[in-house]
Amino acid sequence: MSIITVQLGQCGNQIGHEVFNTICSDVRDTHGLCSKKENESYRDACKERFFCEEQSEVPVARAVLVDMEPKVISQTLSMAARSGYWKYDDGSHFCQKQGSGNNWANGYSVHGPRHKEVIMNLVQKEAEKCDRLGGFFTIMSMAGGTGSGLGAFVTQCLRDAFPTSFLLNHVIWPYSTGEVIVQNYNSVLTLSHLYKSADALLVHENDVVHKICAQLMNIKQISFRDINQVIAHQLGSVFQPTYTADGGLHYSRNPLGDLMETLVPHPEFKMLGLRNIPQMPENSLAYSTFSWPGLTKHLRQMLIANAKMEEGIDWQVQPPRLGSSIPSNHSTNKPLHFNTSLANLVILRGKDMHSVDLGSFRDPSLYTSWLNPEDAFHSWKTLRAFNKYEKSASLVSNSQFLLKPLDNVVGKAWNMFASKAYIHQYTKFGIEEEDFLDSFTALEQVISSYTSL
Repeated sequence: MSIITVQLGQCGNQIGHEVFNTICSDVRDTHGLCSKKENESYRDACKERFFCEEQSEVPVARAVLVDMEPKVISQTLSMAARSGYWKYDDGSHFCQKQGSGNNWANGYSVHGPRHKEVIMNLVQKEAEKCDRLGGFFTIMSMAGGTGSGLGAFVTQCLRDAFPTSFLLNHVIWPYSTGEVIVQNYNSVLTLSHLYKSADALLVHENDVVHKICAQLMNIKQISFRDINQVIAHQLGSVFQPTYTADGGLHYSRNPLGDLMETLVPHPEFKMLGLRNIPQMPENSLAYSTFSWPGLTKHLRQMLIANAKMEEGIDWQVQPPRLGSSIPSNHSTNKPLHFNTSLANLVILRGKDMHSVDLGSFRDPSLYTSWLNPEDAFHSWKTLRAFNKYEKSASLVSNSQFLLKPLDNVVGKAWNMFASKAYIHQYTKFGIEEEDFLDSFTALEQVISSYTSL
Protein backbone atom coordinates (compact mmCIF):
# COMPACT_ATOMS: atom_id res chain seq x y z
CA MET A 1 0.00 0.00 0.00
CA SER A 2 1.15 3.51 -0.78
CA ILE A 3 1.70 6.34 1.69
CA ILE A 4 1.11 9.94 0.63
CA THR A 5 3.36 12.36 2.50
CA VAL A 6 1.97 15.85 3.09
CA GLN A 7 4.75 18.35 3.84
CA LEU A 8 3.45 21.44 5.64
CA GLY A 9 5.34 24.67 6.26
CA GLN A 10 9.09 25.30 6.21
CA CYS A 11 9.89 22.60 8.76
CA GLY A 12 7.64 19.96 7.17
CA ASN A 13 9.06 20.54 3.70
CA GLN A 14 12.69 20.45 4.79
CA ILE A 15 12.24 17.29 6.85
CA GLY A 16 10.16 15.66 4.12
CA HIS A 17 12.96 16.22 1.61
CA GLU A 18 15.50 14.60 3.95
CA VAL A 19 13.17 11.63 4.54
CA PHE A 20 12.89 10.90 0.81
CA ASN A 21 16.65 11.40 0.43
CA THR A 22 17.34 8.90 3.21
CA ILE A 23 14.91 6.33 1.85
CA CYS A 24 16.24 6.64 -1.71
CA SER A 25 19.85 6.38 -0.52
CA ASP A 26 19.01 3.27 1.50
CA VAL A 27 17.33 1.59 -1.47
CA ARG A 28 20.29 2.32 -3.77
CA ASP A 29 22.71 0.74 -1.30
CA THR A 30 22.65 -2.95 -2.31
CA HIS A 31 23.09 -4.96 0.88
CA GLY A 32 25.61 -7.79 0.55
CA LEU A 33 24.08 -10.03 3.22
CA CYS A 34 20.88 -10.33 1.22
CA SER A 35 20.27 -12.21 -2.00
CA LYS A 36 19.60 -10.31 -5.19
CA LYS A 37 15.97 -11.40 -4.98
CA GLU A 38 15.60 -10.11 -1.43
CA ASN A 39 17.24 -6.78 -2.29
CA GLU A 40 14.81 -6.43 -5.20
CA SER A 41 11.86 -7.31 -2.99
CA TYR A 42 12.96 -4.69 -0.46
CA ARG A 43 13.38 -2.06 -3.17
CA ASP A 44 10.00 -2.83 -4.73
CA ALA A 45 8.22 -2.67 -1.35
CA CYS A 46 9.84 0.68 -0.62
CA LYS A 47 8.98 2.16 -4.01
CA GLU A 48 5.38 1.05 -3.71
CA ARG A 49 5.13 2.92 -0.42
CA PHE A 50 6.85 6.18 -1.24
CA PHE A 51 7.43 6.59 -4.99
CA CYS A 52 5.76 6.23 -8.34
CA GLU A 53 7.70 6.05 -11.61
CA GLU A 54 7.14 8.22 -14.64
CA GLN A 55 8.40 7.58 -18.18
CA SER A 56 11.76 9.08 -17.22
CA GLU A 57 12.18 6.16 -14.77
CA VAL A 58 13.26 8.60 -12.06
CA PRO A 59 11.20 7.77 -8.96
CA VAL A 60 8.69 10.50 -8.10
CA ALA A 61 7.86 11.04 -4.44
CA ARG A 62 4.25 10.45 -3.45
CA ALA A 63 4.03 13.84 -1.76
CA VAL A 64 2.13 17.11 -1.62
CA LEU A 65 4.14 20.19 -0.60
CA VAL A 66 2.34 23.12 1.04
CA ASP A 67 3.70 26.41 2.35
CA MET A 68 2.45 29.98 2.38
CA GLU A 69 5.83 31.26 1.17
CA PRO A 70 7.51 30.04 -2.05
CA LYS A 71 11.20 30.05 -1.06
CA VAL A 72 11.46 26.73 0.80
CA ILE A 73 9.29 24.82 -1.67
CA SER A 74 11.34 26.13 -4.59
CA GLN A 75 14.58 25.04 -2.87
CA THR A 76 13.12 21.65 -1.97
CA LEU A 77 11.95 20.90 -5.52
CA SER A 78 15.30 21.99 -6.93
CA MET A 79 17.43 19.91 -4.51
CA ALA A 80 15.39 16.78 -5.19
CA ALA A 81 15.66 17.20 -8.97
CA ARG A 82 19.42 17.85 -8.81
CA SER A 83 20.01 14.58 -6.95
CA GLY A 84 19.22 12.67 -10.15
CA TYR A 85 17.91 9.74 -8.10
CA TRP A 86 14.38 10.96 -7.29
CA LYS A 87 12.23 14.05 -7.66
CA TYR A 88 8.91 15.62 -6.73
CA ASP A 89 6.03 15.88 -9.18
CA ASP A 90 6.16 19.38 -10.68
CA GLY A 91 2.43 19.84 -10.11
CA SER A 92 2.14 18.61 -6.53
CA HIS A 93 2.95 21.75 -4.59
CA PHE A 94 1.11 24.85 -3.43
CA CYS A 95 2.49 28.12 -2.12
CA GLN A 96 1.54 31.78 -1.80
CA LYS A 97 3.41 35.06 -1.42
CA GLN A 98 2.66 35.65 2.26
CA GLY A 99 3.26 33.48 5.34
CA SER A 100 1.25 33.05 8.50
CA GLY A 101 3.43 35.24 10.74
CA ASN A 102 3.90 32.50 13.37
CA ASN A 103 0.21 32.84 14.13
CA TRP A 104 -1.73 29.57 14.41
CA ALA A 105 -5.06 31.32 13.91
CA ASN A 106 -3.91 32.89 10.63
CA GLY A 107 -2.93 29.47 9.27
CA TYR A 108 -5.99 27.65 10.59
CA SER A 109 -8.79 30.20 10.12
CA VAL A 110 -7.59 32.24 7.13
CA HIS A 111 -5.16 30.36 4.87
CA GLY A 112 -6.80 26.97 5.49
CA PRO A 113 -10.37 27.77 4.38
CA ARG A 114 -9.14 30.12 1.64
CA HIS A 115 -6.94 27.50 -0.04
CA LYS A 116 -8.72 24.30 0.99
CA GLU A 117 -10.02 23.44 -2.48
CA VAL A 118 -6.70 23.68 -4.33
CA ILE A 119 -4.75 21.84 -1.59
CA MET A 120 -7.25 19.00 -1.38
CA ASN A 121 -7.34 18.73 -5.18
CA LEU A 122 -3.58 18.12 -5.11
CA VAL A 123 -4.08 15.45 -2.45
CA GLN A 124 -6.87 13.83 -4.48
CA LYS A 125 -4.65 13.68 -7.58
CA GLU A 126 -1.92 11.91 -5.59
CA ALA A 127 -4.46 9.50 -4.12
CA GLU A 128 -5.72 8.59 -7.58
CA LYS A 129 -2.19 7.58 -8.64
CA CYS A 130 -2.09 4.89 -5.92
CA ASP A 131 -3.18 1.36 -6.75
CA ARG A 132 -3.85 0.87 -3.04
CA LEU A 133 -3.86 3.88 -0.71
CA GLY A 134 -2.50 3.00 2.72
CA GLY A 135 -2.93 6.42 4.30
CA PHE A 136 -1.33 9.80 4.89
CA PHE A 137 1.83 10.86 6.67
CA THR A 138 1.86 14.57 7.45
CA ILE A 139 5.01 16.40 8.60
CA MET A 140 4.74 19.71 10.45
CA SER A 141 6.09 21.91 13.22
CA MET A 142 4.06 23.05 16.22
CA ALA A 143 5.79 26.37 16.86
CA GLY A 144 5.10 28.50 13.79
CA GLY A 145 1.94 29.48 11.95
CA THR A 146 1.70 27.65 8.62
CA GLY A 147 2.91 24.22 9.71
CA SER A 148 0.88 24.25 12.90
CA GLY A 149 -2.27 26.19 11.96
CA LEU A 150 -2.64 25.23 8.32
CA GLY A 151 -1.34 21.77 9.21
CA ALA A 152 -4.11 21.26 11.76
CA PHE A 153 -6.69 22.45 9.23
CA VAL A 154 -5.38 20.19 6.44
CA THR A 155 -5.30 17.20 8.80
CA GLN A 156 -8.96 17.81 9.59
CA CYS A 157 -9.74 17.98 5.87
CA LEU A 158 -7.86 14.73 5.22
CA ARG A 159 -9.90 12.99 7.91
CA ASP A 160 -13.16 14.30 6.39
CA ALA A 161 -12.21 13.42 2.79
CA PHE A 162 -10.62 10.01 3.53
CA PRO A 163 -12.43 8.77 6.66
CA THR A 164 -11.22 5.16 6.33
CA SER A 165 -7.56 5.92 5.54
CA PHE A 166 -4.89 5.86 8.22
CA LEU A 167 -3.59 9.26 9.23
CA LEU A 168 -0.29 9.69 11.09
CA ASN A 169 0.96 13.17 12.01
CA HIS A 170 4.66 13.72 12.53
CA VAL A 171 5.08 16.81 14.70
CA ILE A 172 8.23 18.68 15.75
CA TRP A 173 8.19 19.79 19.37
CA PRO A 174 9.72 23.28 19.72
CA TYR A 175 12.86 24.08 21.68
CA SER A 176 12.04 24.62 25.35
CA THR A 177 14.13 27.81 25.36
CA GLY A 178 11.75 29.30 22.83
CA GLU A 179 11.61 29.82 19.07
CA VAL A 180 8.71 32.30 18.89
CA ILE A 181 6.99 34.08 21.76
CA VAL A 182 3.61 32.42 21.13
CA GLN A 183 4.94 28.89 20.49
CA ASN A 184 3.16 27.47 23.54
CA TYR A 185 -0.19 28.80 22.33
CA ASN A 186 0.49 27.38 18.87
CA SER A 187 1.51 24.04 20.35
CA VAL A 188 -1.57 23.70 22.56
CA LEU A 189 -3.92 24.59 19.71
CA THR A 190 -2.12 22.27 17.29
CA LEU A 191 -2.02 19.22 19.58
CA SER A 192 -5.63 19.52 20.69
CA HIS A 193 -6.88 19.72 17.10
CA LEU A 194 -4.64 16.93 15.81
CA TYR A 195 -5.82 14.72 18.63
CA LYS A 196 -9.34 14.92 17.21
CA SER A 197 -8.36 14.14 13.60
CA ALA A 198 -5.27 11.94 13.50
CA ASP A 199 -4.96 8.25 14.34
CA ALA A 200 -1.62 8.94 16.04
CA LEU A 201 0.98 11.65 16.59
CA LEU A 202 4.65 10.72 16.19
CA VAL A 203 6.70 13.31 18.07
CA HIS A 204 10.30 14.48 17.74
CA GLU A 205 11.63 17.03 20.26
CA ASN A 206 14.06 19.63 18.91
CA ASP A 207 16.01 19.71 22.17
CA VAL A 208 16.58 15.95 22.03
CA VAL A 209 17.64 15.86 18.38
CA HIS A 210 19.98 18.80 18.98
CA LYS A 211 21.66 16.79 21.77
CA ILE A 212 22.03 13.77 19.47
CA CYS A 213 23.75 15.99 16.90
CA ALA A 214 26.12 17.44 19.51
CA GLN A 215 26.90 14.41 21.67
CA LEU A 216 26.49 11.39 19.38
CA MET A 217 27.18 12.81 15.92
CA ASN A 218 29.95 15.16 17.16
CA ILE A 219 28.71 18.07 15.05
CA LYS A 220 30.26 21.36 16.18
CA GLN A 221 28.13 23.89 14.30
CA ILE A 222 24.67 22.33 14.22
CA SER A 223 22.42 23.39 11.34
CA PHE A 224 18.74 22.71 10.76
CA ARG A 225 19.78 20.30 8.01
CA ASP A 226 21.86 18.30 10.53
CA ILE A 227 18.82 18.05 12.79
CA ASN A 228 16.54 17.12 9.90
CA GLN A 229 18.89 14.38 8.74
CA VAL A 230 18.86 12.75 12.20
CA ILE A 231 15.06 12.89 12.21
CA ALA A 232 14.92 11.46 8.68
CA HIS A 233 17.23 8.60 9.64
CA GLN A 234 15.00 7.70 12.58
CA LEU A 235 11.84 7.89 10.48
CA GLY A 236 13.39 5.78 7.75
CA SER A 237 14.36 3.15 10.33
CA VAL A 238 10.65 2.71 11.04
CA PHE A 239 9.06 3.10 7.62
CA GLN A 240 11.43 1.11 5.43
CA PRO A 241 10.13 -2.44 4.71
CA THR A 242 10.25 -5.14 7.39
CA TYR A 243 8.74 -8.52 8.12
CA THR A 244 6.03 -7.98 10.70
CA ALA A 245 5.80 -11.67 11.62
CA ASP A 246 8.56 -14.16 12.47
CA GLY A 247 9.44 -16.22 9.43
CA GLY A 248 7.56 -13.82 7.15
CA LEU A 249 8.01 -14.39 3.42
CA HIS A 250 6.76 -10.99 2.26
CA TYR A 251 7.43 -7.46 3.43
CA SER A 252 4.51 -5.74 5.12
CA ARG A 253 2.12 -4.19 2.60
CA ASN A 254 0.29 -1.92 5.05
CA PRO A 255 2.88 0.02 7.09
CA LEU A 256 0.59 2.66 8.61
CA GLY A 257 -2.15 0.16 9.40
CA ASP A 258 0.34 -2.22 11.02
CA LEU A 259 1.78 0.64 13.07
CA MET A 260 -1.65 1.73 14.35
CA GLU A 261 -2.77 -1.81 15.12
CA THR A 262 0.43 -2.42 17.06
CA LEU A 263 0.73 0.82 19.01
CA VAL A 264 -2.66 2.53 19.36
CA PRO A 265 -4.99 0.15 21.21
CA HIS A 266 -7.23 2.97 22.51
CA PRO A 267 -8.16 6.34 20.91
CA GLU A 268 -7.36 8.24 24.11
CA PHE A 269 -3.67 7.34 23.76
CA LYS A 270 -2.18 8.61 20.50
CA MET A 271 1.30 9.93 21.40
CA LEU A 272 4.19 7.94 19.91
CA GLY A 273 7.89 8.43 20.64
CA LEU A 274 10.82 7.11 18.62
CA ARG A 275 14.30 6.02 19.65
CA ASN A 276 16.96 4.59 17.36
CA ILE A 277 20.39 3.12 18.15
CA PRO A 278 23.20 3.28 17.33
CA GLN A 279 23.66 6.76 15.89
CA MET A 280 27.14 8.06 15.10
CA PRO A 281 29.13 9.92 12.44
CA GLU A 282 29.37 7.95 9.19
CA ASN A 283 33.18 7.98 9.29
CA SER A 284 33.09 6.14 12.64
CA LEU A 285 30.99 3.22 11.40
CA ALA A 286 33.90 1.34 9.85
CA TYR A 287 35.66 1.23 13.23
CA SER A 288 32.65 0.21 15.33
CA THR A 289 31.12 -3.14 16.17
CA PHE A 290 27.76 -3.75 17.77
CA SER A 291 26.19 -6.76 19.47
CA TRP A 292 22.47 -7.42 19.61
CA PRO A 293 22.47 -8.06 23.40
CA GLY A 294 24.18 -4.70 23.93
CA LEU A 295 21.82 -2.83 21.63
CA THR A 296 18.65 -4.34 23.09
CA LYS A 297 19.85 -3.85 26.68
CA HIS A 298 20.44 -0.15 26.04
CA LEU A 299 17.15 0.23 24.17
CA ARG A 300 15.16 -1.33 27.02
CA GLN A 301 16.80 0.91 29.62
CA MET A 302 16.16 3.96 27.44
CA LEU A 303 12.51 2.96 27.47
CA ILE A 304 12.03 2.47 31.19
CA ALA A 305 14.19 5.45 32.23
CA ASN A 306 12.69 7.65 29.49
CA ALA A 307 16.13 8.39 28.04
CA LYS A 308 15.87 9.92 24.59
CA MET A 309 19.37 8.86 23.49
CA GLU A 310 21.85 6.16 24.46
CA GLU A 311 24.29 8.50 26.18
CA GLY A 312 23.56 9.42 29.79
CA ILE A 313 21.00 6.68 30.51
CA ASP A 314 19.97 6.40 34.17
CA TRP A 315 20.65 2.74 34.92
CA GLN A 316 19.26 3.07 38.45
CA VAL A 317 15.66 3.19 37.23
CA GLN A 318 14.12 -0.28 37.35
CA PRO A 319 10.60 -1.65 36.84
CA PRO A 320 8.51 -1.81 40.02
CA ARG A 321 8.13 -5.04 41.92
CA LEU A 322 4.87 -6.20 43.40
CA GLY A 323 4.60 -5.01 46.98
CA SER A 324 7.49 -2.59 46.48
CA SER A 325 7.85 0.34 48.89
CA ILE A 326 9.92 2.39 46.44
CA PRO A 327 8.94 6.11 46.44
CA SER A 328 6.37 6.65 43.75
CA ASN A 329 4.42 9.17 41.73
CA HIS A 330 0.64 9.59 41.49
CA SER A 331 -0.09 7.34 44.50
CA THR A 332 0.75 4.14 42.64
CA ASN A 333 3.43 1.55 43.20
CA LYS A 334 5.42 2.88 40.22
CA PRO A 335 8.95 4.04 41.07
CA LEU A 336 9.83 7.69 40.65
CA HIS A 337 10.70 8.53 37.00
CA PHE A 338 9.71 5.07 35.70
CA ASN A 339 8.19 5.35 32.22
CA THR A 340 5.11 3.13 32.01
CA SER A 341 4.14 1.93 28.53
CA LEU A 342 0.88 1.19 26.82
CA ALA A 343 2.48 -0.50 23.80
CA ASN A 344 5.96 -0.93 22.31
CA LEU A 345 7.36 -1.93 18.93
CA VAL A 346 11.00 -2.93 18.44
CA ILE A 347 12.36 -2.96 14.87
CA LEU A 348 15.60 -4.85 14.20
CA ARG A 349 17.59 -4.42 10.99
CA GLY A 350 20.78 -6.32 10.16
CA LYS A 351 22.54 -9.65 10.26
CA ASP A 352 21.72 -12.37 12.80
CA MET A 353 18.56 -10.54 13.87
CA HIS A 354 16.64 -13.87 14.09
CA SER A 355 18.77 -14.87 17.08
CA VAL A 356 17.90 -11.80 19.17
CA ASP A 357 16.11 -12.43 22.48
CA LEU A 358 13.50 -9.72 23.10
CA GLY A 359 11.89 -11.40 26.11
CA SER A 360 12.84 -8.52 28.42
CA PHE A 361 10.46 -6.24 26.51
CA ARG A 362 7.57 -8.55 27.43
CA ASP A 363 8.04 -7.96 31.18
CA PRO A 364 4.52 -7.19 32.50
CA SER A 365 5.91 -4.56 34.89
CA LEU A 366 6.78 -2.36 31.88
CA TYR A 367 3.14 -1.99 30.91
CA THR A 368 -0.15 -0.69 32.22
CA SER A 369 -2.06 -3.34 34.13
CA TRP A 370 -5.09 -3.35 31.85
CA LEU A 371 -3.25 -4.72 28.80
CA ASN A 372 -1.79 -8.18 28.28
CA PRO A 373 1.98 -7.84 27.67
CA GLU A 374 1.63 -10.30 24.78
CA ASP A 375 -0.69 -7.79 23.13
CA ALA A 376 1.36 -4.75 24.19
CA PHE A 377 4.70 -5.73 22.63
CA HIS A 378 5.57 -6.52 19.00
CA SER A 379 8.76 -6.83 16.96
CA TRP A 380 9.46 -6.35 13.26
CA LYS A 381 12.67 -7.59 11.64
CA THR A 382 14.65 -7.71 8.44
CA LEU A 383 18.05 -9.14 7.56
CA ARG A 384 18.72 -6.11 5.40
CA ALA A 385 20.84 -3.46 7.13
CA PHE A 386 19.69 0.17 7.09
CA ASN A 387 21.57 3.29 6.04
CA LYS A 388 25.06 1.75 6.33
CA TYR A 389 24.54 0.45 9.89
CA GLU A 390 25.42 -3.26 10.08
CA LYS A 391 22.98 -3.67 12.97
CA SER A 392 20.40 -1.17 14.20
CA ALA A 393 17.39 -1.18 16.48
CA SER A 394 14.46 1.21 16.73
CA LEU A 395 11.80 1.52 19.40
CA VAL A 396 8.44 3.12 18.75
CA SER A 397 6.67 3.58 22.06
CA ASN A 398 3.23 4.64 23.23
CA SER A 399 4.17 5.57 26.79
CA GLN A 400 4.43 8.38 29.33
CA PHE A 401 7.52 9.71 27.50
CA LEU A 402 5.94 13.12 26.75
CA LEU A 403 4.17 13.79 30.05
CA LYS A 404 6.68 16.31 31.41
CA PRO A 405 7.16 18.40 28.23
CA LEU A 406 3.41 18.35 27.55
CA ASP A 407 2.64 19.49 31.08
CA ASN A 408 5.25 22.27 30.74
CA VAL A 409 3.82 23.54 27.45
CA VAL A 410 0.24 23.55 28.76
CA GLY A 411 1.36 25.27 31.97
CA LYS A 412 3.27 28.02 30.16
CA ALA A 413 0.42 28.59 27.71
CA TRP A 414 -2.08 28.78 30.57
CA ASN A 415 0.00 31.36 32.42
CA MET A 416 0.08 33.53 29.30
CA PHE A 417 -3.63 33.02 28.73
CA ALA A 418 -4.48 33.92 32.34
CA SER A 419 -2.81 37.30 31.84
CA LYS A 420 -4.46 37.74 28.40
CA ALA A 421 -1.07 38.00 26.73
CA TYR A 422 -1.21 38.08 22.90
CA ILE A 423 -4.81 36.82 22.84
CA HIS A 424 -5.79 39.68 20.55
CA GLN A 425 -3.48 38.31 17.84
CA TYR A 426 -5.68 35.20 17.68
CA THR A 427 -9.12 36.73 18.20
CA LYS A 428 -8.61 39.02 15.19
CA PHE A 429 -8.49 35.87 13.04
CA GLY A 430 -11.57 34.32 14.63
CA ILE A 431 -10.10 32.15 17.41
CA GLU A 432 -12.01 33.02 20.58
CA GLU A 433 -11.11 32.52 24.23
CA GLU A 434 -13.51 29.56 24.34
CA ASP A 435 -11.39 27.85 21.67
CA PHE A 436 -8.36 28.18 23.92
CA LEU A 437 -10.29 26.81 26.89
CA ASP A 438 -11.47 23.83 24.85
CA SER A 439 -7.87 23.11 23.83
CA PHE A 440 -6.62 23.35 27.42
CA THR A 441 -9.38 20.98 28.55
CA ALA A 442 -8.58 18.45 25.82
CA LEU A 443 -4.87 18.35 26.67
CA GLU A 444 -5.48 18.22 30.42
CA GLN A 445 -7.48 15.05 29.68
CA VAL A 446 -4.56 13.63 27.67
CA ILE A 447 -2.20 14.38 30.56
CA SER A 448 -4.59 12.76 33.02
CA SER A 449 -4.99 9.65 30.87
CA TYR A 450 -1.25 9.10 30.48
CA THR A 451 -0.60 9.87 34.14
CA SER A 452 -2.99 7.08 35.15
CA LEU A 453 -1.23 4.38 33.10
